[in-house]
Amino acid sequence: MAVTVRIPTQLRTLTGGANRVEVSAGTVGEVIQALETSHPGFAERLLDDHGHVRRYVNLFVDDDDIRFEDGLATPIKDGQTLSVVPAVAGG
Repeated sequence: MAVTVRIPTQLRTLTGGANRVEVSAGTVGEVIQALETSHPGFAERLLDDHGHVRRYVNLFVDDDDIRFEDGLATPIKDGQTLSVVPAVAGG
């Protein structure tokens, strides 16, 4: 399955500057594994020491936040997009 991953500016150094990459995966967790294989460094930036998505990282399959779905087990289909969105704080 080809899934498009939208890469935020902060992580583009891992992809050689690319803002999108394609990987084959069936779940969000598999997407992260595929990213780590082809672009080392993604897993440590997206996941904490327990293998959970870091608090300041938001992952969306199309428009759905995976925290309100099945987390890393959220299915992702061919042609869908996973967006990596760092949390923004301010005041």
